[in-house]
Amino acid sequence: MTRVPVTVVTGFLGAGKTTLLRALLTRSKGRRIAVIVNEFGDAGFDGTLIGDCVDPACVHDDIVELTNGCICCTVADEFLPAMEKLLSRQPALDAIVIETSGLALPQPLLKAFSWPSVKTRATVDGVVTVVDAVALAEGRVACDEAAIAEQRAADASVGHDDPIGELFEDQLACADLVVLAKSDLVAPAALQAAENRLRAGMRPGVRVVRSHGDLDPAALIGLVAEAESDLAARAGHHGEHEEHDHDDFESFIVVPPATTAVETMRANVLAALRHDGVLRIKGHVRVAGKPAPLVVQAVGGRINTAFARPDVAAGGLVVIGLKGFDGGAVRRILEA
Repeated sequence: MTRVPVTVVTGFLGAGKTTLLRALLTRSKGRRIAVIVNEFGDAGFDGTLIGDCVDPACVHDDIVELTNGCICCTVADEFLPAMEKLLSRQPALDAIVIETSGLALPQPLLKAFSWPSVKTRATVDGVVTVVDAVALAEGRVACDEAAIAEQRAADASVGHDDPIGELFEDQLACADLVVLAKSDLVAPAALQAAENRLRAGMRPGVRVVRSHGDLDPAALIGLVAEAESDLAARAGHHGEHEEHDHDDFESFIVVPPATTAVETMRANVLAALRHDGVLRIKGHVRVAGKPAPLVVQAVGGRINTAFARPDVAAGGLVVIGLKGFDGGAVRRILEA
């Protein structure tokens, strides 16, 4: 039986996974590609962004959104039933793409491909790790112990454990291809220095490609890695068998009142993003007098906004941060 190739797209919060996936689906050239999108927290968002760019060969049910926690922690309850349903489609799918939460470890997900109902019907064609070039150049994610030690020496508040650095290390160790996203926003010399640091944490032979948000699908699908067969080589920080949870992170949803001034709303989101421990803000905001909500994507001091389709519900903003950040203060800013 021919196995359906599965591409796992991973990467830290705001790295550019959804942008890359939108470009992939837009250029799918008639191939029927199903997508599993995973969100950290209870509110779906990325599935809406992806749903309006799929090829006509795909159908609505080819996009599956899992919002009940990080996919690496809900494999049996959420992921496997979704995979089994997609693999039962007739005619068979040409490919499946899984966009993990930015806080997910790829390794537990790969182990799920040994499940009896999946292993003879699907294979992990490749793990694509998306890295935010701007965040890497600014030191907001670290890919080696020397960089993490330097951060600790410069800031006494950085504890012994660095959950962001450890998570990034695991996502990088699992990669068959690393996409350095937003590379056009970094000066050439700084970009090369960041890429050199990046390679120190990668497995030998893994390619790095620079992206401005759009890559030929041929660069992402067809890696033929069979990643599920060499888990030991992809162990990373947590190891092949170590249990994993997300006690270091937390999220909540804010539903702001309809904004009358988009620029004021943007300023409020950026102010909330500057609070200690806040990592990511994304979602939809209602705009007074407009039939469509505003899409908000904010990370690392940057915010992007655009109007969604009129039929998209304004479910509010998802705030993700390190455990213990001042959620009350952030909520008050966003509800202003």
